[in-house]
Amino acid sequence: MGSRKPQRLRSVPSASGQVTRLALDMLREHGKDVAPVLSKAGLTLQEANDPAVRLEVPTQIKILELAAEELDDDLLGFHLARSFDVRRVGLLYYVGASSEQLAEALRNGARFSRINNEGVRLQVTLGQTMRVALEYVNVDRRTDKHQAEFWLVALVRICRQLTDTRLAPLRLRVRHFRDGMPAELRTFLGCEVEFSADADEVVFPRQFASLPVVSHDPFLNTLLLHYAEEALASRPPARENFRAEIERVLTQLLPHGRAGASEVARKLGVSPRTLSRKLREQNATYAEILDGFRAALARRYLAERELPVSEIAWLLGYQELSSFTHAFKRWTGSTPRQFRLSQGA
Repeated sequence: MGSRKPQRLRSVPSASGQVTRLALDMLREHGKDVAPVLSKAGLTLQEANDPAVRLEVPTQIKILELAAEELDDDLLGFHLARSFDVRRVGLLYYVGASSEQLAEALRNGARFSRINNEGVRLQVTLGQTMRVALEYVNVDRRTDKHQAEFWLVALVRICRQLTDTRLAPLRLRVRHFRDGMPAELRTFLGCEVEFSADADEVVFPRQFASLPVVSHDPFLNTLLLHYAEEALASRPPARENFRAEIERVLTQLLPHGRAGASEVARKLGVSPRTLSRKLREQNATYAEILDGFRAALARRYLAERELPVSEIAWLLGYQELSSFTHAFKRWTGSTPRQFRLSQGA
């Protein structure tokens, strides 16, 4: 199987590129030239057209963003997930479709999700509810919106098709921001979506776990599980992104002014010494990560949200607006208000 820039696969996760190719198909259906989009993302037409070529996940995220801009479609991920043939997920779909119950199908999806996308890990948790979560691995979640919405909506569609029901989640939560709830998204899902959440997940009633899969085939399932195990074994080992875990915790701690290294370590279940050691292994320091994460969040809040600058300072853990202003000028050379004006926000 081919792969774009194979020398970087150990550090940059790859994907089968199915979502990218769906977006390119939609561009063509609307009479758009895909060449400029591919060029901006650093991808050739040959790579994009070859289903055997795996694409780097950040490249896929970039292409979806560019395609959404070209189509003037801020719900591109949702629209792609709503209309595509779920069989295009490939082996992963058929393993689920031959499973006995929905929970088993989802657990199989979680085990083998890296075959399709090394940058997104699927996790299934059964408790009072059944939670299906996406965790990003070695990928900056802050840059993504359309891929995340695609996979979460696709999960709901696949669950409906496997069980031949119109099941509705209790809720759907995503990490990125949207200014309001799109009506067509609520209508399709049958539930509310919580934006700017601390997780990317679909939450189902607990009883959905035992719903039978209508196409269950035990003999086919055994055969496909064997193929999936072989395909998984052929993928490079997944690497944990400790930095991403720190940033996830920081999002929760910053507004409360408790983003010290010791508190972050406690939240991660490690000692401060272990935290420092793991960061040294990645040639990073806690202070660098905290500063860089604050800078990235500040730009995002200023560009995308109608939040007062004073509230943004609080969200970033600054007790004084002047401290935030000083830090932002160090990061960008401009004040927060000047930056907001330059972004047209």
